[in-house]
Amino acid sequence: MLNPALAATNQDADFIAARDAFRAGDSAKLDRMAKKLKHSPLEPYVAYYQLRIQLETVPAHAIQEFLARPDDTPLINRLRAEWLRLLGKRQQWDEFSAQFPRLVGEETDLTCYALRSRQSLQAEQVLHEARKLWTSNNADLPENCAPLLDAAIASGIISETDIWLRLRHALEEGNLTLAKQLSGKLPANRALSSSDLDSAATDPIAYLGAAPLDNAPEAQRFVALFALQRLAKQSPQLAYLQWESKAAYFTKEEQGYFYGWLAYEAARKRDARALEWYQAAGSTPLNPQQLAWRTRTSLLAQNWREVQLSIDAMTPQQQREGVWRYWKARALKAQGNLATANELFSQLSSEHNFYGQLASEEIGTDTRAAIPTGYQPGKTEINEMLARPAIQRTLALYRMNLRTDAFREWAWASRKLDDKQLLVAAEIARRNGMYDYAINTADRTTQVHDFNLRYLAPYRETLQDHIRHNELDEAWVYGLIRQESRFAYQAKSPVGATGLMQIMPATAKWIAQKIGIKSFRQSLANQLDTHFRLGTYYMKTVLSSFDNNPLLASAAYNAGPSRASKWRGDTLLEGAVYAENIPFDETRNYVKKVMSNTMYYSQLFGHPPSTLKQRLGVIAAKTTVVNAQTLSDER
Repeated sequence: MLNPALAATNQDADFIAARDAFRAGDSAKLDRMAKKLKHSPLEPYVAYYQLRIQLETVPAHAIQEFLARPDDTPLINRLRAEWLRLLGKRQQWDEFSAQFPRLVGEETDLTCYALRSRQSLQAEQVLHEARKLWTSNNADLPENCAPLLDAAIASGIISETDIWLRLRHALEEGNLTLAKQLSGKLPANRALSSSDLDSAATDPIAYLGAAPLDNAPEAQRFVALFALQRLAKQSPQLAYLQWESKAAYFTKEEQGYFYGWLAYEAARKRDARALEWYQAAGSTPLNPQQLAWRTRTSLLAQNWREVQLSIDAMTPQQQREGVWRYWKARALKAQGNLATANELFSQLSSEHNFYGQLASEEIGTDTRAAIPTGYQPGKTEINEMLARPAIQRTLALYRMNLRTDAFREWAWASRKLDDKQLLVAAEIARRNGMYDYAINTADRTTQVHDFNLRYLAPYRETLQDHIRHNELDEAWVYGLIRQESRFAYQAKSPVGATGLMQIMPATAKWIAQKIGIKSFRQSLANQLDTHFRLGTYYMKTVLSSFDNNPLLASAAYNAGPSRASKWRGDTLLEGAVYAENIPFDETRNYVKKVMSNTMYYSQLFGHPPSTLKQRLGVIAAKTTVVNAQTLSDER
C-alpha cells in the first residue's frame, strides 16, 4: 500500500504538470495527466482545463455534461460564465437563456447579454432594466452593454437628466474618460468641452482664472464646478478663495452642490470651517460620504445636536450601520435623552465588534463574560467534513501553494454551511496551518461561536521572548497581526509588505541596522524568528513615539507616523473620536479592528481586565507632540 504522504506528493506533481500543460496549450500532455488524476479529488480541475483549452471548438454537449456534474466546485460556475460570454458574443440566445438562470453571482457583461437575449420580445421592459443598470453603476460599463444603453438613450428611457447625473458622478470620481464619453451622448449644444475638462483637471486655478462665467451656459458652469471641486480636494482654502469671486455666477442649486463638496473635503482635512460650509449647502441632498463626514466633523466640534441631525439625514440603510447607531446613541445621551440612548446601546451591545464593545461599556455590560469559546467539534464531525471532495481539493490546492484556487474552492464549499459546520471547517483549517481560512470561516457564524477559532494565537512560543524584550502588550501584538495577515505566513501586500507583520523591505533593512543584524538580506526578514524580532521592535519604536498609546501606534503602523501625528486635533480628543476622523477608510477601519481584536485577545489570554475606552485613551493635541517623523512612513 502506497504511503499517504507519498501518494499526495505524486498527485501534486501530476496536477502541477496538468496545470502547466493547460497554460502551455498542450492538449496531448493534458490528456495524459487527466488519466493519472481520474480518481483524484482534483479531477474536476483537469476536466475543466480540457474543456477550457478548446472552448470555442468543443461540442456543446461536452460543455453541457460538465455543467450538469454534481461536483460542488466553483469551476462549474466559472465555465458556465465563460461559455455564456461566448454564447452572448455569438448571439446564440436560446442556449444562453437556458444557462444564464443557473449562473451564481452577477457579472455586468453577462447581465447585458441576458437583457439583449430578451430584447426582441420585451423591448421596452429590457430598456427600462438597462436604465436601472445605468443609474446604479457609476463605473465604466462593459462594451457589450453599449447597444442597449444607446437604444435606451435614443428612446428617451435614459433621459438627459440621467446622463447629467451620471456625468456628474464620473467627474466626482475623477473619471475623465467616462465623463467625455457621456458628454458625447448629450445634444451638441449641451455637451461639455473635452479640452476644457482637461484644462480644469490639469490646472484648476489657471482654468478658473481664464473661464468666462458671466452668463455662461450650463455646460461651462458645470466644468467650472468640476475645477472648483478638484481644487477643494487639493486645498479647501484655495477653492474657497476662488469661489468667493465666482459664486454669484452659479444657480442656487449649483452653489449648494459646491458647498457640499467643499465641506466634505474640508472635513477630511480637519478644516474648522467644514461645519459652516455644510450649513451653507442648505437643503442640497448630500451623498452618504458627505453625510458621514458631516457627522465626523460634528464629533470633532463636540456638537452633539449636529451629530444627531447629520445621522437623521442619512438613508435608513446607512443609519443601520453600527458606527452611526453608536454615535447617535452618544449624541442622545449627551443631550439628556438617556432612555433612548440606552436602548440603542443595548441593541448594539450584542454585536461582537468595535462598536458593540463600546456600547457594552456605555451601559456597564461585562463584555468579558460574553465571549463564547465552548463549541468543540467531535471526531465524527471532523471526519465527515474531511470526506467532502471540496474540502480535499482545498487542502491539496493550499498544499501546492495555489492559494487563489484554494481560496475560491474553500469559499464555494463553505457558502452553505451552518454555524456548527463552519466551526468544523474552521477547525480543519487550523489543524492544517491555514490560519487565515480558519479565522475567516469562524468569523461568519451568527448564533454558535468559538472565539478561540475567531482569534487564533499561533506562534506564541516563538513570539513570547520578543514581546517581553520589547515590553509590549501581547494582546495588542496579536490584535495587530490578526488584522495585518490573519497569520498567513506567505501574505504579501500590493505595495510589497511581507510576512505575518507585513513589513516593507526598506523598513526591515532600517530595523536590522538599528538592532545590529549584520549582513542583513531580505530573505532573513521572512524567517519567522527574525521577522518577529523586526516587527516587535518596530511596534515598540512606534508605540514609544506616540505616547505609548496603542491606538495612535496602530494608525502609525498602518498609514505612517507622520500621518498619524497630523491627524491629531488642536485640542485633546477622545480616542474613539480620533479613530472616527481618520481620513483614510482603510486606516480608520484598520485601527478599530486592531483595538477590538486586542480586547478579545486580552480576555482569551487571561490578562487583567481593562475597557476599550481605556485602551483608546485620550489623544494629545498636535502642539504638545514630540516629533515622530524620523520614523519612515513606509512600514
